[in-house]
Amino acid sequence: MALEVEPAPVRPARQGQGPVWDDGAGELLWVDAAGWIRWAQVGPAGAVRDLAVRPVGEPVGAVALTTAPGWLLAAGSGFRRLSPDGEVGVLLDLDGPGRMCGGACDRAGRFLAGVTGLPETRGVGAVHRVDVDGVVSIALADLEEPAAIAWSPDDDVLYLADSGARTVTAYDYDPDLGTADRPRVLLDFPMDEPAIPSGLTVDGAGHLWVSLTGGGQVRRYSSAGRPEEVLRVPATQPTGCTFVGPALDVLVVTTAVEGLSDVDRAVQPDAGRLFTAHVPDVAGRGTFRYRGPLRGLTAA
Repeated sequence: MALEVEPAPVRPARQGQGPVWDDGAGELLWVDAAGWIRWAQVGPAGAVRDLAVRPVGEPVGAVALTTAPGWLLAAGSGFRRLSPDGEVGVLLDLDGPGRMCGGACDRAGRFLAGVTGLPETRGVGAVHRVDVDGVVSIALADLEEPAAIAWSPDDDVLYLADSGARTVTAYDYDPDLGTADRPRVLLDFPMDEPAIPSGLTVDGAGHLWVSLTGGGQVRRYSSAGRPEEVLRVPATQPTGCTFVGPALDVLVVTTAVEGLSDVDRAVQPDAGRLFTAHVPDVAGRGTFRYRGPLRGLTAA
């Protein structure tokens, strides 16, 4: 079954990614990896419109909702705090060169965020866990480009989209300890095909929705990895997806224009915009918040 998406009337981003739904505010947040945090308002019927944009001043990979005033960012070479007045503060820089990737919060309020190495240093990517006591440690290692993280409805399975390896891997997850083990590759995309898994969300029934950069699609899979539905996006670089709205029944897809040729940009005038789709009989899970301090993070 193929579903169609529609472009939302918001300004395009260079590298949109990591959409997050704030149900308390009725707002959508997402990242422009070039160095911006974006906000949009989502109406009762799913209509999306621009609200605000804040500069970060350095590349940014993910934004997390928090229980304290402000937001937690995976940006630059580590973690940053964005205050309500727009000030950006350094919380912790990680050792070694690399680029922050996607991230998400688990039900206990921990923030897990990916970091990838340089192009010549394959296999040195990792997922870092920010615990609620402010201690940062490595949760998963030996990755390439951990681009997106999501959990099963029972929070006992962590799903990781690794864009560099072109895989989506499932791990057993202990929500009490924040540990992941027993990895098994759920989806493996061939290297000779353009589709790269770059975004990921899980709906309330446990289905995975995977955005495929280069493939112009968001695909739904069963928890066993069986393909079920396809959303065709009129932009070749969908980068992330999540469910928004009061009923969590609108799928929002972020896209990117960065890296497209002039010819591609001409035939994809909506590249970089948000796209939305009402998906019948499907609802998302909502978003957890980081419950730790927005100051004084320390490395384990």
